[in-house]
Amino acid sequence: MGYLFDPDNWEWLTTSNNTRFILEGFLVNLQIALIAMVFSLLVGLGLALARLSRNRLVSIVVGAWIDLWRNLPLIFVILYLALALPAPWREAYEDAAPGFLPDVLQEGRVFAGLLALVLYNSAVLAEIMRAGIQSLDRGQDEAAVALGLTYWQRMRIVILPQGLRRMLPATVSQLITLNKDTTLVSIIAIQEVMRHGRIVTGQNFFGGVQAPILQVFIFIGLLFVVTNLALSRLSRRLEIREQERTGTTVQPVSGIEDQLVTVHAKR
Repeated sequence: MGYLFDPDNWEWLTTSNNTRFILEGFLVNLQIALIAMVFSLLVGLGLALARLSRNRLVSIVVGAWIDLWRNLPLIFVILYLALALPAPWREAYEDAAPGFLPDVLQEGRVFAGLLALVLYNSAVLAEIMRAGIQSLDRGQDEAAVALGLTYWQRMRIVILPQGLRRMLPATVSQLITLNKDTTLVSIIAIQEVMRHGRIVTGQNFFGGVQAPILQVFIFIGLLFVVTNLALSRLSRRLEIREQERTGTTVQPVSGIEDQLVTVHAKR
């Protein structure tokens, strides 16, 4: 324990630009996570609705797509897309990437990492959303039908607002996992926080002070802890605000397994 808390082993934090260099890498992770979160939520919702389609062919095809991507190891998906993604796709991404993004996010290989994160996490989120929607009492849908609402009106006005509230804990949990999984993109040479950490530990960086690998990665871990705790707190605040706005409390479903149990219990 003395080695862990020895001030000499933390001197690198206050030396030259070491901390700034790691924070710059962490910012890349946050930007990748934010982009992947937005698209994963949108694609996941679309997949969930398609999975619940009354068209059996569509439901089966989408179900197979979801099962494929959520059962593959994410690191395998990242490596596969980095190697197999057609060059024109990468070039198209580089041409379309907004100029305000950092240079590292305008590189073609970042598209492979983003695509892998979206494919994997949208499949997991689709199952969370599907189970959350199906966990609602059938009377909700039947009452909406009795009022003469169309399918999409029922989804938009009645089903999704309640289902999304119920899905919130499990959804935020998956988004936190997504944020942590951004560290995996370092395997395709993206300059993010893990690669910056290895650079700092691999040489006497700007200030000429040795940075022990344990302390460097503890610091990086703390950055993720703080960020993910903030995301969890935001989730809780959204739940409380929604309860205050509606005056109702919806029993949260915390994970896919719990959601599936709830769905079967309703049947």
